Amino acid sequence: MIEDALVALKNGGLVAFPTETVYGLGADAANKHAVMKLYAAKNRPAFNPLIVHCASVEQMREYCAWDDRAEALANAFMPGPLTIIVQRWPWGKFPEPDAPSVSEEACAKLPTIALRMPDHPVALELIQKYGKPIAAPSANPSGMLSPTRAEHVRQHLGDVVDVILEAPNPCRIGLESTIVDISMRGSGWELLRQGAISQEGIEAVLKMPPFPKDEKIRSPGQLLRHYTTHKDLVLDVTEPLPEDALLVFGVAPHPAPRHTLNLSPESNLEEAASRLFAYLHLLDKTDAKRIAVMPIPEQGIGVAINERLRRGAFRPY
Repeated sequence: MIEDALVALKNGGLVAFPTETVYGLGADAANKHAVMKLYAAKNRPAFNPLIVHCASVEQMREYCAWDDRAEALANAFMPGPLTIIVQRWPWGKFPEPDAPSVSEEACAKLPTIALRMPDHPVALELIQKYGKPIAAPSANPSGMLSPTRAEHVRQHLGDVVDVILEAPNPCRIGLESTIVDISMRGSGWELLRQGAISQEGIEAVLKMPPFPKDEKIRSPGQLLRHYTTHKDLVLDVTEPLPEDALLVFGVAPHPAPRHTLNLSPESNLEEAASRLFAYLHLLDKTDAKRIAVMPIPEQGIGVAINERLRRGAFRPY
């Protein structure tokens, strides 16, 4: 299947592949037409930049203005669930004519680029054998629940994906990567998206707290409405209704609604994160009127879980 995926990428096609976070929908990052095809397949707004996936830190350095902050984060967390946003070329300079580049469209025509090295053998093999970076957002329609299994990709994007790669243990983390912006001058940084790597972990490496976050769209996952279910999503429910589809963390209520799934009976937040999107996909298919979610602690990766749930529950009315 890897060989089929390589042919598809070379021909400007789209390939879905597993990472340790969620399934990605990949296109050749340097191929403008392939990238635009990817945006169209997801119905993704063109102002929302893509994450460019690389197979090594050495490959990343070729596509940006790498600095000490990037090197420190790479040493601490790569490969892994971290995306860094950096300047595409040094301040006040333009790239050499023959310098490696990605398409302007992959970066939403911004002067920055979002880079990541996934920690999954299938993803790394695909990028290594392709020899060039692969632009890849999550493999789902824009704004909807992220996919953590190949069946999720087939269900929602099967008609527009040329190859879907499978793996015995896909998406062990289950939440999208943490995104850190280090594109500003000096030593500062901003946390643009919560993930498995915590703010405290980033602070320990960069030796300073983040700057306050603004509302500019500079990375995936910043739209107010995101990770959306078809049913209404209601959070922090302590007394579910019998007709609810219920998502539990820890001890389930008794009696529980007919459609009930427990993210972690042992109250393990990492286990809950790994199951979150898969369980929401399942509950969204039931005949329940709404999906009720019991409280989940705002600590560790629970911060990222609750951030996803709040965006999923947001309704602009």
